[in-house]
Amino acid sequence: MTLRFAFPVCSPLAPFLASSLHRRLSIPSRSSSSFSPTPLFSSDHRPPLFLRPPAFAASRTDLHDFRRWAESLALAAGPRLSASDGGPDAALLRRELAWLVEDATVAAASESGVGEELRLRVELEELYRLWKARIEERRPFQYIVGCEHWRDLVLVVKEGVLIPRPETEMVVDLVAEVEGFEKGLWADLGTGSGAIAVGIGRMLQEGGRVFATDLSPVALEVARLNVERYELKDKIELRWGSWFEPLRDVEGKLMGLVSNPPYIPSSHIPGLQAEVGQHEPKLALDGGEAGMDHLLHLCEGSASALKSGGFFAFETNGDEQSEFLADLMSIKLGNFFHNIKMISDFAGIQRFVTGFRR
Repeated sequence: MTLRFAFPVCSPLAPFLASSLHRRLSIPSRSSSSFSPTPLFSSDHRPPLFLRPPAFAASRTDLHDFRRWAESLALAAGPRLSASDGGPDAALLRRELAWLVEDATVAAASESGVGEELRLRVELEELYRLWKARIEERRPFQYIVGCEHWRDLVLVVKEGVLIPRPETEMVVDLVAEVEGFEKGLWADLGTGSGAIAVGIGRMLQEGGRVFATDLSPVALEVARLNVERYELKDKIELRWGSWFEPLRDVEGKLMGLVSNPPYIPSSHIPGLQAEVGQHEPKLALDGGEAGMDHLLHLCEGSASALKSGGFFAFETNGDEQSEFLADLMSIKLGNFFHNIKMISDFAGIQRFVTGFRR
């Protein structure tokens, strides 16, 4: 199964791309600490749909009736949702329906034909409820199935943690271009689901390590699930706290740091698609009045966090933010950084700012 977003790649100053969960800078500081792990998929977190045991059953006829009902909702709602806020059209909703059924069902190997019983990972009534929530509540499809495909990963996601976006995949590629990155110390600030940290961690060699930080316990719990699923506990250390606070013991020792912070201007939040604005965490989206609050904090803090020759890569809202940051790092902070570049995403938008510590 290949998941897709119910929203398109967007313009530079109103993208629905954002980072993992963070606090606003106005929230009082709290002391940081390492995050204590708990058993994989604890009682308060259900596993993604495709990982649940096939403990239920339904006939092909019953499942066919569900699909007919669900498709009728998709066909009726698609034009309205697409026209209202650029939401999913009927074609995308029908693809999501096919992915939902694929994740939820296991055919009985010993039987065939119209009357074949199918094993389900949820009760059939639950499928009806989930699809109704997708259409009527605009609940993101990734929250419904509990996962998102990102690079060559299948990442656990849940409410309270931002869904990883395709553009952010490029951050891992940028890290891979840094000479000697495999054995260095890295930081993923505001790790959210842990997507970037896991992507980097899988490439590291002996001695390489990623410190993945976030202020949100919900985000760190989801990141822990993804780190453990990919057996990277020896490469990725999760730390609770805001931005650079959990990294004081490695200050000035980092080979590189990356971040995809909240960068959407506050006034743009109400205009986001319902899947984003009504369901994904506002703290993962809201970058303040101009969308720059967190980005500016990251730029200034990088001078102390990175060792000489250390690399940074920040995702931004697009051209205007990238140009502003590139100028800031080159001129005002030019004594600390060099080789500042703006990197375009798949859509040709200048989405990333990179550079090196002098």
